[in-house]
Amino acid sequence: MNPPNEMNSDEVLRVKLEVLRREHRDLDDAIDALGNTISADQLTLRRLKKQKLSLKDKIARLEDQLTPDIIA
Repeated sequence: MNPPNEMNSDEVLRVKLEVLRREHRDLDDAIDALGNTISADQLTLRRLKKQKLSLKDKIARLEDQLTPDIIA
């Protein structure tokens, strides 16, 4: 049993997952805001989109770790 102030591995993964989801949403907002400007820097937009995609991949991997395998 874990002491009261320690989290188990699933709880740590859930916290990491929530942080990544928040970062993903923030990047989405930044991309939308930058894309709506007249002088949008295309290089910055591409970098932000690439970073957002990377976060999406990390989120998917964490979700897979939290989802138990179902043996068919």
